Amino acid sequence: MRCNWIIKGGRVIDPVSHEDNVRDIFIRDGVFSANPPADNYRTVKAKGVLVCPGLTDLHVHFREPGNIKAETISSGSLAAAKGGFTNVVTMPNTIPPPDSPEGIRFQISAATSTGLVRVIPSGCITAKRQGRNISDIEGMAKAGAIAFTDDGSTVSNEAIMKGAMERAQKLGLLIMDHALDSTLAGRGVMRKGTRAEQLGFEGIPEDAETRIVERDIKLSMQTGCKMHIQHISSARSVQLLRDALSRGIPVSAEATPHHIALSDTDVDPGNTSYKVNPPLGTKSDVEEIIRGLCDNTIKAFATDHAPHKKEDKEVEFAQAAFGAIGLETAIGVTYKVMASSGRMRIIDWLARWTTGPCSILGIPCVGFSIGTPADICLIDASNSWTVKSAEFLSHARNCPFEGWNLPARAALTMKAGRLTWCESQELLTDG
Repeated sequence: MRCNWIIKGGRVIDPVSHEDNVRDIFIRDGVFSANPPADNYRTVKAKGVLVCPGLTDLHVHFREPGNIKAETISSGSLAAAKGGFTNVVTMPNTIPPPDSPEGIRFQISAATSTGLVRVIPSGCITAKRQGRNISDIEGMAKAGAIAFTDDGSTVSNEAIMKGAMERAQKLGLLIMDHALDSTLAGRGVMRKGTRAEQLGFEGIPEDAETRIVERDIKLSMQTGCKMHIQHISSARSVQLLRDALSRGIPVSAEATPHHIALSDTDVDPGNTSYKVNPPLGTKSDVEEIIRGLCDNTIKAFATDHAPHKKEDKEVEFAQAAFGAIGLETAIGVTYKVMASSGRMRIIDWLARWTTGPCSILGIPCVGFSIGTPADICLIDASNSWTVKSAEFLSHARNCPFEGWNLPARAALTMKAGRLTWCESQELLTDG
């Protein structure tokens, strides 16, 4: 029998109902209940803790199949649960990539056996992510794909991208794009500018992103297809998005923790965790992304959790793989930058991890609605903690926030009433 729960005395914050109130939450047989369970229950002592819906991450890389030393679906799910997540959207740059119904079914089956988070796979836009032939979008949709992207690369051929968007639009599904013009990006390893010149690194110009963003907005307008810009990193991109939304074009974007907490001036040539794609922007880029989050131009955070093997990161900066992990620091970093700083109300910050991503994906975010699966995250925002990647549940350690002191973290996570993470057993009592 599934355990019943009383979550007692927490500050309930629900972006769905706009509730912000201290009260008890009841869970019976894995769903939210109006009444407390009579027996066979456990209590969570939530006084002083934020009680929130489970978080949704639009953008993670669980490297299975093909690179399980970096991450597996199991280890990634553990990291996600520790981070407070109950839903994650996996990217298709695995080996082989999921460009067929079989690849999508593998992702779902492997995640189901783990059971810690709902893994909702994205499928490839093009066969083998090679940018030449549109993949079986309809078949992958039937198998459970929620969106389509060639993340890690950009479909450069406009006609192919338009064709894929037309097919996705008929299904009512989302195209997600890693907006980067590879010709303009060249061999760049960080944002082009003064800091890159100081370090002697080849830079990636801002318009490598903005030219693709402009193209994607145009194609969204032409096809009516929902277009989502992944890991937005440029002030100009935010401005283009804001203008497109004002004209009713169905576009959206996500901001990562590292693109709001770090800029190119933070890049340490001896620490390849700062090598990410798209690269860290300027301080002006960071401020405009934050502004976009505050005015709801950017409706969602996403981690772009990108684990790598030690040997792929412990090399010279120019030769290192792009990417940083982020599931286990996501709450702390974004809370620090946006909520504890006073830039954003807690409920609005939380919306960027809940209602925002769900609205982009077109899936329900039910909050604490009676009778719905009890997906829940308890956030301790009263005790700071120090980031130590050696304690992570992810296989990888390529974290740019090593040693940071963060003001919040997930204290407990449940998916459909099942306890998937608990920071301390002192939170729990029987009866």
